[in-house]
Amino acid sequence: MGELIMSAPVAGLTSKNRITAEDVVMLRREVFGDGVVSRGEAEALFALDQTARDKCQEWPAFFVEAVTDYIVHQEKPTGYISEDNADWLIRTISRDGMVDSLTELELLVHVLEKAKSSPSRLSAYALEQVSHAVVDGKGPLMLGGQLVPGLVAKAEVELLRRILYAYGGDGNIAITRAEGDVLFRINESTAAASNDPSWNELFVKAIANFVMCSAGYEAPTRDVALRQENFLDAGEPGIGGFFGRMVSGGLAGIMEAYRSPDDIEADWEARNRAVEAMARRAETVDADEAKWLAERIGPNRPLSENERALLTLIKHASPEIHPALKPLLDKVA
Repeated sequence: MGELIMSAPVAGLTSKNRITAEDVVMLRREVFGDGVVSRGEAEALFALDQTARDKCQEWPAFFVEAVTDYIVHQEKPTGYISEDNADWLIRTISRDGMVDSLTELELLVHVLEKAKSSPSRLSAYALEQVSHAVVDGKGPLMLGGQLVPGLVAKAEVELLRRILYAYGGDGNIAITRAEGDVLFRINESTAAASNDPSWNELFVKAIANFVMCSAGYEAPTRDVALRQENFLDAGEPGIGGFFGRMVSGGLAGIMEAYRSPDDIEADWEARNRAVEAMARRAETVDADEAKWLAERIGPNRPLSENERALLTLIKHASPEIHPALKPLLDKVA
């Protein structure tokens, strides 16, 4: 797998099927002291990770750091994930469409966090790994038996939130359609479950961000659009409680994120009318977005509480809504 796999230090580690803390120190100093500068070196690390059965606790952090450095910083342009490197990473860590280990899943998320920009399918692929666990009961997240298929727990929400935040680099302000598709799949499969309340909040805000932010709009950054509000931390942890709190106390806070491109700017109200008009036009739900949303919710079945909350937000926050959504919006207050 590249020239380094035959070097004495790396070959020695491969043959003994064990990596100790001392081995990691040696790799840092003697083999990868100048960073991982080639694909062959990165592939050598993958070979070690896959062949060594007994790995010390220091190994995952070193592995993630070293391979991330290669993908994000050594390849040109620095800081940006190329289509080729995205393809290579997915091929290398995948087995039948799923990430092979928790270490490699952490690598995928870390790469997204460190890159300024990356292909949209990389974020969607990371979200799909959570979907595999929650919906299908498959993938590395199921190791240890802590996850319950068909239910979104707080740990999964935090991982989803981490992935969505990570992809919000240069040019990736709004949630993408590919990301929205994965989130809808999770929501549809767990609508009847006692999900953690943080899932309800994340789903509503993320889908609203996609639907309401059109091209050319200076949308709120993902950390603003998806930030956790205090009102969601109060009250009973039921879905109905979430919906009630959102409508009664939290809707204005969510809407405010779509009124300002930056929550730090205290002088937003003083901006000229042209800028305000641009923001309001961007909040318009157009035909393509309306069709996408209507296809996923459907007018001929009862709304889940998350769908009801989402439609309520859109109805209150968007000044112009495509007629295709009217049958759905008529179902909410």
